[in-house]
Amino acid sequence: MTTTIAPATLAEALPRIRSILTEFVPGTGERDLAFEHPDALIQALADAGFGRLRVPVEYGGFDVDLPTLFGLLAEAGQADSNIPQIWRGHFTTTEILRAETDPVVREHWFRAIGAGAVFGNAQSEPSALVAEAVGESAGWGVTTTRARVGEDGVRVVSGTKFYSTGARFADYIRAAVVDDEGTRGFVVIPARHPGVTHADDWDGIGQRQTGSGTTYFEDVPVEEHGDIGRYKESLRGLDSFVQIVHLANLTGIARSIVAETAEIVRGRTRTSLHALTQRATEDPDVLSVIGLLEARRLTAETLLRHAAEQLEAAHAAGDEAAYTRAYLDASAAQIAVIEAVLDAATRAFDAGGSSTIRNSVHLDRHWRNARTLASHNPVIYKPRVLGDFLVNGNAPVPGYYRQRPSVVTPDATVAAANGEATAAADAAQNGAR
Repeated sequence: MTTTIAPATLAEALPRIRSILTEFVPGTGERDLAFEHPDALIQALADAGFGRLRVPVEYGGFDVDLPTLFGLLAEAGQADSNIPQIWRGHFTTTEILRAETDPVVREHWFRAIGAGAVFGNAQSEPSALVAEAVGESAGWGVTTTRARVGEDGVRVVSGTKFYSTGARFADYIRAAVVDDEGTRGFVVIPARHPGVTHADDWDGIGQRQTGSGTTYFEDVPVEEHGDIGRYKESLRGLDSFVQIVHLANLTGIARSIVAETAEIVRGRTRTSLHALTQRATEDPDVLSVIGLLEARRLTAETLLRHAAEQLEAAHAAGDEAAYTRAYLDASAAQIAVIEAVLDAATRAFDAGGSSTIRNSVHLDRHWRNARTLASHNPVIYKPRVLGDFLVNGNAPVPGYYRQRPSVVTPDATVAAANGEATAAADAAQNGAR
């Protein structure tokens, strides 16, 4: 947790946050090649109040709206696309806490975050481990990490997580667990307990500095007030939120592609034999590439803003139909933004010639990072999800609702959740006609 003097207001925090983001830029490409984590800079962002953006003012936060949050995450993604992903688990936790049904839990953790605490993520598990433990017929979203009561009466967590993004940078980890009764939930555990081991084994082609490797838990105690998001009411809109974080990051990448490729063109001293001019800065074909990149950036910017506004509106409306609409719009935006940014990351090389493929130019990192982000929450399924809703009125059931009871009906089952989602689909479909 930070020990420096924290900014008291958003107006004070923003210049500090933006100043630190500029510090990421010079070494971004070198860190990517060296697999070097930006530990000190991430801590500097925390000290500047970055993690407090969505915390209510009464708990020491800035209470920004979602369009503002995602706009700042796009700025962070432009500086270094690892930043939004490192912080994704933290901001997901603050979203859960904003809707937390237990006021004591909500206040406890908001005060901790308002004082500078940072959260990491530990939800997913290695597929081989899941298959070995429960068999291939276990279904979706299986959790093998256990929370049990030890001999001393203290609940402890043991298990293995992968894609544990941000955990190595964090003070606390929000871990998905299952208890002895088979109930799934989130618990808060200390990230720096001796029973926590962070293996720096993430070998992805992109997003190399996110700490998204394996994390091992061995009898790690659950924190006081450590059960969060027990009811699905605390998880509404979360499927949209986690996707829009990636859209913000992709938008930041698109901005970098435009800026860096334009700079490459300005610095070119020769061009192709078939060019219409010897100056790259006057070559109409090269200039057209820059224009196309800008069009792709604008596509990403516009759809990011729309998705953020739709989720903000869903929170204001507070009904399942609005959350369904927000998720569908986020899914449509996901399809188009990924296509736009991956296309831009490929076309950028046409503007720079063979010199742009050199490691020292670092232009390739944009495609690798965008491709890695595009592989999360797989986009391959989203066109069918949209089509099924538009044709048949079938709304996707939020993944975070699985095996989560309702605070209104604590014994609610998955079937009940499915029924509510169907009703939401009918309402959203009627509203769309």
